Amino acid sequence: MLVQLRKSPPEITPELQALLDGVTEPAILLDLDHRILAANSVYRARYGDVGTRCYAATRELESPCDANGDPCPLRASMESGRRQRVFHIQHGATGPRHVDVEVEPVLGADGRIQCFLERVHEISEARGRQKGELVGRAPVFLRALGLLQRAAPSEVPVLLLGESGTGKELAARAIHQLSGRRERTFMPVECSGLPETLFESELFGYEAGAFTGAARGKRGLVDATGGGTLFLDEIGDVPLSAQVKLLRLLESGTFRKVGGTEPHRADFRLVCATHRDLASMVREGTFRRDLYYRINAFPVVLPPLRERRGDVALLARELLSIRYPNKRFTPSALARLEAHDWPGNVRELRNVVERVALLADGDALGAELLADFSGGAPDVVPHDAPAAEGFQITTLLPLEEVERAYLSWAAARRSDRRELAVALGLSERTLYRKLADARRHA
Repeated sequence: MLVQLRKSPPEITPELQALLDGVTEPAILLDLDHRILAANSVYRARYGDVGTRCYAATRELESPCDANGDPCPLRASMESGRRQRVFHIQHGATGPRHVDVEVEPVLGADGRIQCFLERVHEISEARGRQKGELVGRAPVFLRALGLLQRAAPSEVPVLLLGESGTGKELAARAIHQLSGRRERTFMPVECSGLPETLFESELFGYEAGAFTGAARGKRGLVDATGGGTLFLDEIGDVPLSAQVKLLRLLESGTFRKVGGTEPHRADFRLVCATHRDLASMVREGTFRRDLYYRINAFPVVLPPLRERRGDVALLARELLSIRYPNKRFTPSALARLEAHDWPGNVRELRNVVERVALLADGDALGAELLADFSGGAPDVVPHDAPAAEGFQITTLLPLEEVERAYLSWAAARRSDRRELAVALGLSERTLYRKLADARRHA
């Protein structure tokens, strides 16, 4: 596209200043050479000294972003003549923050581009300052974060895809906090933890006398969401018989309690998550095609930790600071953590950080505390894990089937589910999901 540009920096006219001051988010005017011509008061409050060029003021760089391996929204807007957006980590008076940077050309009376308006949309759920916030700066993570931010203000159903431990519930909570429903309830529903016989009554509630033992009626989770966000975790584990009832809820916006005849209006924003390949399940006939298309309006893939190499050290430090603010990893320990593939993703990293912090006598956590790492892979299973003596597989099986068989065998030998989860290095939630999956395939 041929874009006409003015060669000389424009004068900041009252009209340009009014345009800038009318933006409620941090905003600046830029010329073709990345020079900051003017900034609004919000920008100055966030970033302090404005500086001379955008990349130096907010990213602490000595040259434009595209010269440092990152996309440059100004360059993209200059070449296309249109508004452009990218996701960056910027630095302000309160520390680093994830932002959505939007740059658009400002035309003069002659139709030529006289300068560029840059808006900075802060993604508040990715600072990493508190427990439960998303943390990361790897490009694949920032792309996913950007998609979450774009989807959040709308009512579009979001489907979070990714391996176990990648932070799908945190992402769902971020969507809720960035939405217009943030003041209402965030209702997580663990679909794999609900037996088929209880799924409908838990989701929709039941009337008194609906079944034996139902002396009083019960409010369902859909009704209890009350205009908030309904998060269906591991939706791929919903039984086929219940999928049709879930589809009816999503299509009609109404539901009936078990044992009732009166329809009730449902008001919620839907976010779903799964580690399963739903498209393959649709082809196999184990997941309804119509339900799949209903929930897959806006899919977001959360990358595994092995694809976020630059984030391992950052995450390890953040996880450590939440529980043990006076402790720190040595450079050699961080290098060892970075070398691991993390098949259990952030959940596995959290377990390792907790374990190493407890093993340390002082505040410095060195590589010697990770001595049980073998080939870059840590052995995070405690010494009291269930011994595998007596567990045998006599034929070659897919790994998923071996895992199910072992979990069933281990569960039969240790009745306390909390102890079993600790012994296997899993969260109780993940253990219950895996055991439910093993029962379904038994």
